[in-house]
Amino acid sequence: MQDGESAPDGPVPGEHQRVIALVDDDRNILTTLSIALQAEGYATRVYSDGEAALAALQTNPPDLAVFDIKMPRMDGMELLQKLRATSDLPVIFLTSKDQEEDEEAGLAMGADDYIAKPFSQRLLLARIRTILRRAAPLEEGHEPAPPASGEDNPSATDMIVRGRLSMDPARHQVTWDRRAVSLTVTEFLILEALAQRPGVIKSRNQLMDAAYPDDVFVDDRTVDSHIKRLRRKFRSVDPEFGAIETLYGAGYSFSDG
Repeated sequence: MQDGESAPDGPVPGEHQRVIALVDDDRNILTTLSIALQAEGYATRVYSDGEAALAALQTNPPDLAVFDIKMPRMDGMELLQKLRATSDLPVIFLTSKDQEEDEEAGLAMGADDYIAKPFSQRLLLARIRTILRRAAPLEEGHEPAPPASGEDNPSATDMIVRGRLSMDPARHQVTWDRRAVSLTVTEFLILEALAQRPGVIKSRNQLMDAAYPDDVFVDDRTVDSHIKRLRRKFRSVDPEFGAIETLYGAGYSFSDG
């Protein structure tokens, strides 16, 4: 199997077949995961190191990518860092680096999820389904028309506007003071859960349920890492940003004041 090729014996593509890129220097894992993903109806592309994957992910992006961290030539952390300069492609780290600080570093760099090896294929598939479903609510080829003014514009009613924050869930777009803020799928879902009810404290469990609605366990530090990255992104456009508040021992809330 060559880098960039789909694994053999996949199902015949339907009207829209999701594409998963797998980046790992372990050929056994690439083959095993490709077979499992294709059995679920996904197409796969495989790459044996980060350097081989980077150009392909930028020029022909899949729907989601799964990265190992420990790889030759370019590791997963460097790959994600370079990718995040131009892309919000959903990324899951699947790695033997299972220390808490490794997970925090991966999430802080913009990974949507982090799963330690040895791993459950069932867990990985559940995480992939969740992220893809929320990342691409619109079917390919059915992008809505640009918003028009007036009450007959359905997208206007779907918008979330809280003070200087505007969120468009249909287009996965966020602005603060009319300046665009680029968020990953998980970051968007957490912010959406907070912004829907300003001033209401949301526990970490409630935020995890918003971002991972399929009864998939995610620990507390995952949510904390995503909150830190959200704040960093908003402070890059507004150094005084403080709308996401921490209520120690309780959770987080959004203030639109």
